[in-house]
Amino acid sequence: MQAPLWRRVSILAALALSAFIFNTTENLPIGLLSLISDDLGVSLPSAGFLVTGYGLTVAVVSLPLAAVTQRIPRRYVLTALLAILVISTLASVLIASYPLLFGARVVTAIAQALFWAVLGPTAVGLFPRERRGRVIAVMSVCGSLATVLGVPAGTWLAQHSSWQTPFLVITLLGLVALVIVAVLLPTTRPEESHGAFGSHPDTWRFAIVIATTVLSVTGMFAGFTYITEFLTKLTGYTEASVGGMLFVFGAAGTAGVVAVGPLLDRLPRGSLLLTVGLQGVSLLMLGLFPGNKILVVVMLGLLGFSAAPVFMATQARILRVAPGRTEIGFAANSAGFNVGVAAGSLIGGLLLSPFDARAGFLVGAALTALSVALLLVDPLLPARPERLVGGEPTVPVGAAE
Repeated sequence: MQAPLWRRVSILAALALSAFIFNTTENLPIGLLSLISDDLGVSLPSAGFLVTGYGLTVAVVSLPLAAVTQRIPRRYVLTALLAILVISTLASVLIASYPLLFGARVVTAIAQALFWAVLGPTAVGLFPRERRGRVIAVMSVCGSLATVLGVPAGTWLAQHSSWQTPFLVITLLGLVALVIVAVLLPTTRPEESHGAFGSHPDTWRFAIVIATTVLSVTGMFAGFTYITEFLTKLTGYTEASVGGMLFVFGAAGTAGVVAVGPLLDRLPRGSLLLTVGLQGVSLLMLGLFPGNKILVVVMLGLLGFSAAPVFMATQARILRVAPGRTEIGFAANSAGFNVGVAAGSLIGGLLLSPFDARAGFLVGAALTALSVALLLVDPLLPARPERLVGGEPTVPVGAAE
């Protein structure tokens, strides 16, 4: 028997708030690097490693943590993860030492790695199966708001007080989410949820999804990592205008998540192909026409509109094709995403010296085209016969999408 609607909606709101908090925590130092560097007496690159180290930690520990916790009720797991978030973030406020701050960030990253693995199955399990895509969309919208709202607001708050202040706000918000999840989330075995298993399990299609994530994210960050260099040196915008350009990108990203979300239940494969395809077009146009100021703004908006929903669309696809537990699938996708961020940044940096910032966008477009090719192969794969997963019958893999 399902819990009352008010209870399920309250839990969903707390989980969405948690997604916003984790994403804000991960990216907040980007806007605070100089403040942290000056206050703690470390170099700017050292302060920047607070972000890099965070992402690498998530990439490394996602799969192992998902594997060892897959039998623990999600109420206990999520309560523990949010408690870790609150404690480690509070430590970021109280500690005036770079090594201890870095350690607190690593602990938070470990919690985030498992959080993204269990968030999707837990959230979709609260509602009927046919609403899976919409639930994933809600999580993704709140996660993307971290870029548009959380990081800019935290940066502004830090500039008018101290870099510790936004972390204190995050601590308080995390405490609210912690209490709601601890009190209202039912204590059930994870495998009892329909979100625990893929509805159309298929190993090859799952591999295509993970490869799409890695290739498309690598392509995206091969260019976007050096967007400031691109805008100032090639397009001719001033450094003061870069913030406005990034806001265009972030706002378009949120709009893209909102627009694509309703398509996930009806067109799970088509929505992923659409977003990756548009990303490839925008990267190519930016690489070919870096001197056209108006076109650059339009394409930067299209890049945000298309790139932001890619992770959401791959998550929705995993709910269909994961060959085993979806937590493992989500963890693999999260690890792939972070590998793509690191690889894309590395490729973009290596191309910058012998060429210029446009090279990263052109190589990124080529990598994205490879992911499009993989997605076009997907429907050509043969459907497999119906089988049982977790005691529930699944329809043939080739069923209507």
